[in-house]
Amino acid sequence: MIENKKQTTIGVFFGSRNPEHEVSLITGQLIISELKKIGYIVIPVYIDKKGKWFSSEKLGSLKFFTNQSFENELNKLETCTIEFDTQNQKLVIINKGILTKKIAIDLAFPAFHGMNGEDGTIQGIFELSNVPYVGCEVACSAMTMDKIITKQIYKSAGIPTTAFIYFTASDWNEDNNLIIESIKKLNWPVFIKPARLGSSIGIAKARDLDELENACEVALHYDNKIIIEESVEDLADITCAILGNENPMPSLIQESSFQGEHFSYAAKYLENGGAQLGNAQNNIIIPARLDEKTIKEVQDMAVKIYKLFGCSGTARVDFLYDRKNQKVYANEINTMPGTLYHHLWKASGIEIGNLLESLIDLAQQKHKEKNKVTSTFKSDLLNYANSVKLQIEKE
Repeated sequence: MIENKKQTTIGVFFGSRNPEHEVSLITGQLIISELKKIGYIVIPVYIDKKGKWFSSEKLGSLKFFTNQSFENELNKLETCTIEFDTQNQKLVIINKGILTKKIAIDLAFPAFHGMNGEDGTIQGIFELSNVPYVGCEVACSAMTMDKIITKQIYKSAGIPTTAFIYFTASDWNEDNNLIIESIKKLNWPVFIKPARLGSSIGIAKARDLDELENACEVALHYDNKIIIEESVEDLADITCAILGNENPMPSLIQESSFQGEHFSYAAKYLENGGAQLGNAQNNIIIPARLDEKTIKEVQDMAVKIYKLFGCSGTARVDFLYDRKNQKVYANEINTMPGTLYHHLWKASGIEIGNLLESLIDLAQQKHKEKNKVTSTFKSDLLNYANSVKLQIEKE
C-alpha cells in the first residue's frame, strides 16, 4: 500500500493504434478520474490513432475527446517522448515546447485494449524502464491477445474449448478452397474471428458457405490471422474476473444476455449505455443463472487459466456454457477488461477505489519480486575476445 499518495505519480496510458481505440479512451478516463478521487497524482499519456504520443492535463477529461473540435485541439498540443530512468525505476515523460518539461512516473497504469498496447508491446517499454506497472506481463499479454495461441494452450493443458481451425491471409489468398474444405469438417454454424482483436470487432457467424466467405474477407481487413470456431447454440455467455498475482481470487460469475447471433460491439458498448461498461442492466445478470456446482467449476477453471498463462493484477476469462449438454468451454482471456469490469467487482463486494488500490499494490509486489532476480552474470568471455576462434578474419 502506498503510504503517501500525494508524492506518487501514476501515468495512465491509453488510446493507441488499433480498432478498440475508443474503448480504451473510456477505460483510461475512468481510471484517471477514480485515481484522482483517492488522492494520486495522475499523468494522462495518450497515443493517437497514428501513434503520436501526448501528455497533458487536458487529456484527463472525456469531454476533450467528445468535443467536435477534438482534432484541432489535439493538434495544438505538443507531442511528448519518453526516456528511461532505470536506476531510479521511473519512466520519464518529456513534453516538448518552448520550455522542455520532464515528469517522472513512479508507476504505469496501462488502459489499452487490443494490439499496440494490451498485447505486450507497452509492457515491454515498462520492463525496459524498470518501472512498476499494473497488469499482466509481456509474455502473458502477447499470448492471451492471440486467440489461436490461447486455444492451443487450452488444448495442451486439457482445458475444454470449442473445436477450431486457423489460417493466415497468405493461406487464404493461396488456396481458399482448401481452407474451406477444412472448415466444412467442423460442426456448423461457425464463428469467424480476427485472431488478435477484441470487442467483437470483425466477428461474424456463418451458416453457409456464402456467409463464410464474406465473413473471412471482412475479418482479414482487421488481422492477417483468422480463427474459425464451432458455435455453441444453446448458449449462456458467461465471464469471471480474476484479481491477484500468485494467489488470485475470482469474482462472481456474470451472464451476458444479448439479441442476435453473438455479443456484438453495439451490445457491449453502445446500446443502453453498453453492457461491457457496466450499464445496460437488462443485459447483465449477476450472479449468472447457473447451479452452484457449475459456478464453482467456472471459477476454478478461471483461476487455473489465470495461473496457466501467468496473469497478474487482473484479467477476465470468458466462457461458453452449453445449457443443453451442461458443458463449459473456455473462450477468451482479456488482460485489460473494459473499465476494469468494475461493475462485476462491485457486485462481488469490491468498490472501484479499493480495486484500484489492490491493482497498485499487486503491481508493486510484482515489481519488487522481479527485482530480486539477478539480471547480471560475471563472465570471462570478453577476455577471450581476441582468441583465434573468436577473432574476425581480415581480408
